[in-house]
Amino acid sequence: MITVFGSINLDLIFPLASIPVSGETLLAEAALLMPGGKGANQAVAAACDGGTVAMVGAVGRDALAEPALALMLNAGVDVSRVRRVDAATGVAAILVDRAGDNAIAVGSGANLLARAEDVQDRLLGPGNTLVVQMEVDAGETAALIRRARRAGGRILLNLAPAGVIARDALAMVDWLVVNEAEALWLASQLGTASGAAALRGRLGVDVVRTLGAGGVEIATTDGFFEFAAHPVTALDTTGAGDCFVGVVAACLQRGASLSDAVQRGCVAAAICCTQAGSQASLPWAAETDREMPRRHDPDVGH
Repeated sequence: MITVFGSINLDLIFPLASIPVSGETLLAEAALLMPGGKGANQAVAAACDGGTVAMVGAVGRDALAEPALALMLNAGVDVSRVRRVDAATGVAAILVDRAGDNAIAVGSGANLLARAEDVQDRLLGPGNTLVVQMEVDAGETAALIRRARRAGGRILLNLAPAGVIARDALAMVDWLVVNEAEALWLASQLGTASGAAALRGRLGVDVVRTLGAGGVEIATTDGFFEFAAHPVTALDTTGAGDCFVGVVAACLQRGASLSDAVQRGCVAAAICCTQAGSQASLPWAAETDREMPRRHDPDVGH
């Protein structure tokens, strides 16, 4: 079982010619309303890739809650542990330019009331994978990481968006996934370089650093490896990082090596970039299967 503890949002997406600068107003032809949130996105990505997934988080008792849950239900994610609270369902405003780049503002709302206690101990033991991010209360996330470590489960932390989490909890995860900006922020906190190998050397956990079109690098006990990005013409990069994390988690839960999981995650994330939206752009396993290249070994460095 994969248990995702994290955020659930409804995304308001504005396709624009460019991202507005301070004080500038730009008009979009229309806005798209789609389910989102890093936690929910990763849960859907994992389920679409064949994982058995439970989502734990919080939504409001408002009209936004059901649309925010819709695509998780469609993908077969178990949402029975999603808490209903007296706060607004989380909302994200996403501005996407013609190159597919984006700028995002999030109103956390109910996400700040997600509670680690809603994850039963049986979901944290051996054979289970816990996936967490940084869009809910960091104290709750750290508490859940500690419980999962004591219970013997495996833990994937996506430090996104970059933020402070207890150092002891950070060192307890099995896999840490960061993008370039998050790696730079973490490196500044740790007093080290931002590469995967340097971060692993400081934390002692396996590190995956995503580089967008530059591919992915990983640092593990077996060494340092680099993977090329799967080539596509990007329409919208929204959700690509979450797609990568969810697919990697699904592969690891199936028993794949981290290298194989990262290669599949790269392909799935690339497909995600060719379609608009967050959860709506996440590929099903068959789509990823069709795009998977023939098996090849990653480049190895020391």
